[in-house]
Amino acid sequence: MRVESKDLAEGTLRRRAILRRKTRETEIILDLDLDGGAVGGVGGRVAVSTGIGFLDHLLGSLARHAGFSLSLRCVGDLEIDDHHSTEDCAIILGEALALALSRSGVPVRFGHAYAPLDEALARAVVDFSGRPYATVELGLGDGRIGELASENVGHFLESLAMAARMTLHVDVLRHKNAHHAAEAAFKALALALRAACAEREVPVSGASSDGPASTKGAVLLEELDPLRFASEDMRLAAAGAGASAAAAAAAAAAAATAAAAAAAAAGAAGAASPLGPQRTAL
Repeated sequence: MRVESKDLAEGTLRRRAILRRKTRETEIILDLDLDGGAVGGVGGRVAVSTGIGFLDHLLGSLARHAGFSLSLRCVGDLEIDDHHSTEDCAIILGEALALALSRSGVPVRFGHAYAPLDEALARAVVDFSGRPYATVELGLGDGRIGELASENVGHFLESLAMAARMTLHVDVLRHKNAHHAAEAAFKALALALRAACAEREVPVSGASSDGPASTKGAVLLEELDPLRFASEDMRLAAAGAGASAAAAAAAAAAAATAAAAAAAAAGAAGAASPLGPQRTAL
């Protein structure tokens, strides 16, 4: 379920996503507002209930430091373990991020931040490039932090990046306490997201009115039926042949110009020599 939300006072589209995701393993509802508006139908800012206490803590910290409003409730198969609930919460949050960013305005796109928590220091760098990729180095080992498996902290971040279609690098640079390390990582990510999700005000070279700054320009992806595929295939083949012919003509012209220049230079050298052009037999 995807619901578009308009600001009733201004009639403008809010950067908000309201989603429901259901599988055999989990059912989740989520209301996310990137600009901190009221969510959840009760005017709240942050309310998270996943059944995993430490995950609730991390998601609440993420939302508050990013400046987001977030209402999320998950009912999952915790009788098995915490993996499915953690992963699916990351997926729905990533999907909501991508959807909310598409609502209005153009995001800055890039963001980076450091966050300390006592002895722990974390760094996060994000790019809403549309190319999902994640490098996550937390050094948490294979223990547990409360009810959350340490390995699932990193898995959450990787799943979030894939679903949000962003490039994400998160590193814990130093720590002694696993709780501090995980929380510092989420706070650094929150601050990086706050910067990257901000609406761009100053035009940037390579930016368009409907997308972030990019040397590629807008990326078009559309589904074709077989007849449309055949016509597009013919068009591209013709364009490729035309481009090849134009490139060949340009290369020939450049070669002719170079040859003429070389001949002129040789003639000038010969005229300058009192003995005329010299030839050496080999």
